Amino acid sequence: MLLHDTALIFGRYARQTLRSRFAMLFGVLMPLLYLLFFGPLLTDLPLGSQGSSWQVLVPGLLLQLGLFGAAFAGFTVIIEKNQGVVERMRVTPVSRLALLLGRVLRDAAVFVFQAALLVLAALAMGLRAPVAGILIGFAFVALLTLSLASLSYALAMKVRTPQEFGPAINAMTMPSMLLSGLMLPMTLAPGWLDVLSHFMPFRYLVDAVRDAYVGSYATAHMLYGVLVALGFAALAVTVGTRVFRKAGA
Repeated sequence: MLLHDTALIFGRYARQTLRSRFAMLFGVLMPLLYLLFFGPLLTDLPLGSQGSSWQVLVPGLLLQLGLFGAAFAGFTVIIEKNQGVVERMRVTPVSRLALLLGRVLRDAAVFVFQAALLVLAALAMGLRAPVAGILIGFAFVALLTLSLASLSYALAMKVRTPQEFGPAINAMTMPSMLLSGLMLPMTLAPGWLDVLSHFMPFRYLVDAVRDAYVGSYATAHMLYGVLVALGFAALAVTVGTRVFRKAGA
């Protein structure tokens, strides 16, 4: 029943997404602008990392896509609560876990599709990376989306208005972007800032994807990245599931 209910919820939100293709394509605009206008500035600069400047920038932009997109996914739940959709779902026999999984799996599919568009644009601009590395990057985007979307939906179930939700998400996403080295490797930062960034879990994902993009798979960065991504996803889905179950009680 869980699989059936998850597929049912996934289909509902996937159809909503397909009816708004413009919004789906517009979501990739910010990383694409970074790619077009920031990427050329890094050409031939000593970035203190193996690989070309594109192999440094593109992995960061992929995870930036998942970070900002999934973190704000909870806005849809606030809208649905105000329209009574959540209340109507509560009285159905659908699994409360499926109410979460259907949503986050739809988000993961959307952001992996957007990540593919971003990589295609990057290839046209000069990115060269192994196919396995690109696929590993998509897997990390999917895991990050599952994690952050779960937490975003959980927070949205707790707050009442977008005015409460927006500042809380901004307070989380901005430090995450600055301390995880999405734009530039944190090895370029002062020593104290580099040490501080190790307390940010997203840094390990960024370092792992950058290793994958240069064809280095059996590295400490990759091991730490996989462990952090899987652990964070398990924790986030657990938290999100508890919130949805309590809300549906």
